[in-house]
Amino acid sequence: MQHMNEFDIKATEWDNSVMHRERAKVVAHEILSRLPLTKNIKALEYGAGTGLLSFNLREYLGEITMIDSSRGMVNVLNEKIRNSGSDNMKAAMINLEKEDYTAEKFNLVYTLMVLHHVSDLDRVLDRFSNMLMPGGYLALADLHSEDGSFHGEGFSGHKGFDTGRLAALLKKHGFTDIDHSDVYLIDKITADNNRKQFQVFLMTAVRK
Repeated sequence: MQHMNEFDIKATEWDNSVMHRERAKVVAHEILSRLPLTKNIKALEYGAGTGLLSFNLREYLGEITMIDSSRGMVNVLNEKIRNSGSDNMKAAMINLEKEDYTAEKFNLVYTLMVLHHVSDLDRVLDRFSNMLMPGGYLALADLHSEDGSFHGEGFSGHKGFDTGRLAALLKKHGFTDIDHSDVYLIDKITADNNRKQFQVFLMTAVRK
């Protein structure tokens, strides 16, 4: 039996969260206001989860491929695609830390609250760069550096990001026109029962 990760377990309830839905809507709006999206664009969402961000962008893009490493999330995604009748969306179970995705190239790659879960950031950013056509766009929404209380003890990912360091990493992987600003504030009760606010930024870049 395949091991279920926390996202497999959370998948069926994920869209019930008002915060998850609101956050995706706000980030979609910010992406739309910053990037010249058209129906000619082939887009990829990495770590798509249940596709909340992509479903907010689907009317403005051509084809959308959504990939995630959680079987539970991909199952929910496929059901949502079927139920919505969206003929420009597809989902697949892929983990870019472990495998390449070379089936096609994209004009846009985007993520929402995914990168801080990625262990090998260099590898995934390199794969984003390879998957994008020259002149293609990258849009990354994630947490600013925080004290570790967002996920609490036992979390092995990144405690958010220093945007200057992340921008330097993007530059190293062939990106230019790097820009960022804060887009959403998460109000959360942490594991130690404190109420805290965590700022989410959106960083955009262009593949050289």
